[in-house]
Amino acid sequence: MRDRQTISALIVAAGEGVRAGQRTPKQYATIDGRSVLAHAIDALSAHPAIDSVQVVIGAGQEPLYRAAIGDRPLPPPVIGGATRRDSVMAGLEAIDADLVLIHDAARPFLPPAVIDRLIAALGHGGGAVPALAVADTLARGDADRLGDTVAREGLYRIQTPQAFARADILAAHRAWDDRREATDDAQVARAHGLAVTIVDGDRALEKLTFAADFAATTSGIQPMISRSAMGYDVHAFAEGSGVWLGGVLITHGHSLAGHSDADVALHAIVDALLGTIAAGDIGSHFPPSDPQWRGAASEIFVTHARDLIAAAGAIVDHVDLTIICEAPKVGPHRDAIRARIAGLLDIGLDSVSVKATTTEGLGFTGRREGIAAQAIATVRIPHSYFPAKG
Repeated sequence: MRDRQTISALIVAAGEGVRAGQRTPKQYATIDGRSVLAHAIDALSAHPAIDSVQVVIGAGQEPLYRAAIGDRPLPPPVIGGATRRDSVMAGLEAIDADLVLIHDAARPFLPPAVIDRLIAALGHGGGAVPALAVADTLARGDADRLGDTVAREGLYRIQTPQAFARADILAAHRAWDDRREATDDAQVARAHGLAVTIVDGDRALEKLTFAADFAATTSGIQPMISRSAMGYDVHAFAEGSGVWLGGVLITHGHSLAGHSDADVALHAIVDALLGTIAAGDIGSHFPPSDPQWRGAASEIFVTHARDLIAAAGAIVDHVDLTIICEAPKVGPHRDAIRARIAGLLDIGLDSVSVKATTTEGLGFTGRREGIAAQAIATVRIPHSYFPAKG
């Protein structure tokens, strides 16, 4: 029996995107060096609760798809149908998971917090969708003449991904009247009697439909915001012959005690990185109580945080690390540690600072009982990542 329900993300990328004014379908257009589709894939793949990602593409789009995803390890794409609902059906038939998040590729910037809210809402049964309350004045119109306003209370703009138990939403699609076209999966679910919960959406999930939408992602209309966050970690010495510091194994008369490899330096960096996008701490992503992380290399934690930041469309600008201990001496290993951290984060060597200090014999580090580390990370995040206020 499985310990938990499996979750698959189904990305619908079979459209032609003719309204976007692109030479190719909009899901294959490039933003900041990555295709729109790759942005969506990376956002979902980076989330620790997502077990697999399946993409549905249009017939004849295989060369575009291969170029768009690069070397990302994904199952072969499913070929979609004539309508979006046909494509969703084909994708649902192809995946094997308990729960599914159905996402439009044209919404490339997906904050991990939205995924968290959707998965939590599924615990109540039925389905869940992200939505934003309508803020603009709404009115009816006839040709060029403005008519009466429409009350906006209780009106929402529905986004994706939309989350369901796979068996439920597949049954709902199979029962749908083919003479009607559904605008989204929540409509299909409700027609089948499923209750659908609304969770807070995000402005970052705006759909790319027209040429102006693409221009807004690169024109400075949505500027980058700089954020810094701090991480701190401590590990005690234990029996052993070496310590991991910053991804480098240093020979020493002791090791560090911890559930993973106890790399105190990388743990501090992970918490700093997660803090920049308000994504919790290392323990929330890799619980010490989970046996799969026993003895794990802390590099796994760093690359996970890096991928979450990339999925948010953000850029790591700088990491500053201070290691606090009496021994071992960090100086001889400083360059190797800097290089390893830079490699893990895919940033330049000049974007990584590593320092070491002692506490002049004071405290637990002064008594040579363990090692502490603190880190500060600075990241640039798209303005659209932040939820609307008020």
